[in-house]
Amino acid sequence: MASQVDRLLAEHSAGSIPEEPQAAPSSVAPSLTYSSESADEQDMEEPRQIEPRPRRASTRLIAQSPADVQRITGETTTQLIKRCCGGGCCLDVDAKKKNIAKGIQYEPVLFPDNDAYRSLLLKIDEIPTQLNNISDLPEQTVFLQPLRRPSSLPSPTESLTSIGSDPNNTCAVVNELENKVENLTVEDFDTKIQPPLYVQPHPPHHVFPARIHNTRELTGPGAEKRTFHFDLDITDYPEAEGVDFKVGGAIGVSAPNEDSMVDEVFDLLLVPRFLRDRPVLMRTTKGRWPTVWGKDQAREIVTTRRDLLTWCSDIQSYPPTKPLLRVLAKYATDRNERRILQFLCAGEGQGVFCDFRTGPHVTLAQMLHAFPSARPPLDLLFSVLPPLMPRFYSLSNDPHESFEQRDGKQHRLIEIAVTVHETSDWKTGSRAGIGSGFFQRQALRFLKAQEKDEKQIDVYIPMFKGLMANPLAKQFVSDGPMLLIGAGVGIAPFRGFVQRRLKTANCANKVWVLQGIRDSLVDELYSGEWGVHEDEVKKVVQSRRGVGRYVQEEVKHQADLVWYIINSVDGRVFVCGSTRGMGEGVEKALIEVAMEKGNLEREEARQFWELKREVGQYIAETW
Repeated sequence: MASQVDRLLAEHSAGSIPEEPQAAPSSVAPSLTYSSESADEQDMEEPRQIEPRPRRASTRLIAQSPADVQRITGETTTQLIKRCCGGGCCLDVDAKKKNIAKGIQYEPVLFPDNDAYRSLLLKIDEIPTQLNNISDLPEQTVFLQPLRRPSSLPSPTESLTSIGSDPNNTCAVVNELENKVENLTVEDFDTKIQPPLYVQPHPPHHVFPARIHNTRELTGPGAEKRTFHFDLDITDYPEAEGVDFKVGGAIGVSAPNEDSMVDEVFDLLLVPRFLRDRPVLMRTTKGRWPTVWGKDQAREIVTTRRDLLTWCSDIQSYPPTKPLLRVLAKYATDRNERRILQFLCAGEGQGVFCDFRTGPHVTLAQMLHAFPSARPPLDLLFSVLPPLMPRFYSLSNDPHESFEQRDGKQHRLIEIAVTVHETSDWKTGSRAGIGSGFFQRQALRFLKAQEKDEKQIDVYIPMFKGLMANPLAKQFVSDGPMLLIGAGVGIAPFRGFVQRRLKTANCANKVWVLQGIRDSLVDELYSGEWGVHEDEVKKVVQSRRGVGRYVQEEVKHQADLVWYIINSVDGRVFVCGSTRGMGEGVEKALIEVAMEKGNLEREEARQFWELKREVGQYIAETW
């Protein structure tokens, strides 16, 4: 692979072999290089007019497989292809006129008179009297059955293993489950701080409630997005799992749905309060749910409705799917509401549905408020709601070096940074994501308890290790020059790299950081916390309107440094941050650096970086 890179460069880079930037005396770490254009001259430039990027539709639910197509649209790919030509005719603004010319009749519909419905922005005026190709009612795969047990026993909170699904043996199954429930106590397992054991992230790993040792807000007042830092105590993390934490690695977090939103859904579905925490026998006929990973199989588990809705189903991250709309239509008692929902599931409403699906994310509670007569059974909703997936966060420290003495014991800590992502909400104006919103609530709870000077603060983060999917951790090497490029919270995993490098002899000359931020006054993360020589190895680039530039622009200004590192033995370029804007811009800048310094054509430069990616010298972790 390396020979391909060498051959590509040899054809185009005669006389342009990279040389190490001019070094300072060996006792002083070199600063980041600058382009021929001085900083003073750059400051005198007129502010550049940045062209706004075109609006992009949501890509969260873009289909990548036939199963995705059926999950989103309620149709198989074959059915979709037969009905849709792909020419966009379903979005034809004159479609109604053409249909009327064909003799298709329309009828007026009274729309629900509530704010939730109006917030959906559905572009419907009249609906055809006859609807065709309405999606089939989805198969119910989840069933909730009452479980008899003495009222004096506490509610079960631990899952039970699958014990079969033979309908002829139901009484024996229930008796065995009741016997097992009697051995459970609330103290054994608290689902207020971690999910039930059946929410297993990745065998043999289980979710561990890590106590928050400390937390603080990294961003200042007025920052566009709030970012919190967390020190998590993992001293008692189970050693039997055998996978250690790594520099640049990541942890998984099983964040729950917010309690208030869970109770709101229960209220809208008219689920009595005395049933929400009562033990129930949950049966599935197939699939992995309510776990995340595991075998596709039938399961029988003793649990509660609250645990299932809190830890297992996502009720706010995705636009509604056709299976969900079809279920709501089935149980809508108001004729107008039922017709609207059926229209969204029909061939005639495909254009409206597509526009609706690519708009703002809509919560389950919002849909139930919008169509108040639709009250489907909870277990049928569990059959069509997407599973609640774990979120992953990069470590922002060197986990091998982070310890603290407390209570006569050495505590091991890991550190992460979490940026709170918010989206519009029809009722409150804005709402945070499931993961980042959970972290924000936990941080504020901890800080409030700290203000009250509480001696022991019991606030937890349900986390796990084991996957270590972050490629930054896999590609870490102890030697060779490194250029770390990040923006926003994407800079967090680089802090561990730099901490490790700057503690190693002769490595201060081999690590450089380009950190992109909006405003240095409120958005710079971890200033002064990188270790010795921070001023020499790290350059902060702010994109504040009128006075700054983006980190991708700085990449081009640092072309000499980029070219030296990527062509050095064991040299690596790491990029971490948001794909849109920063990620795409940095990739384009790197290609232009290769074109300039390597004398390559654009396609050859793109191929150059692809080859570097394949051999592990160019690592991009973007989202």
